[in-house]
Amino acid sequence: MAASRKVPFPFVTDLLSPLNIVIKPMFGCHAIYLREKIMIILRQRDDHEDANGIWMATSTEHHASLKKEFPSMHSVFLLSDGKKETEWQMIPVEADDFESSAIRICEMILKGDARVGKIPKARKKK
Repeated sequence: MAASRKVPFPFVTDLLSPLNIVIKPMFGCHAIYLREKIMIILRQRDDHEDANGIWMATSTEHHASLKKEFPSMHSVFLLSDGKKETEWQMIPVEADDFESSAIRICEMILKGDARVGKIPKARKKK
């Protein structure tokens, strides 16, 4: 299996294993779904290394409370060409608290914290 297809940060999927998660490839990353909601994306790629880490699907209204729990959290600027805040938030892999933050995000998902996870918008038919 090519390294790019291997799910990064396997401890995350191990922690979420009690749930019936589905892992889907997405843009060279790995999206983790729980039922109809996308919860997180795991990214470890050679391009845009500053975007590597765990991406959290959330809403702007939750950013302030999440920022208190995750000091290294910031927007996924890759999604806006670095120009603006995005709903997607991330913990960068190079952050000192990456592993503990990733574990905490998994705990939040396991407990059903409403701040993590979004139902994706329906795709437009071609």
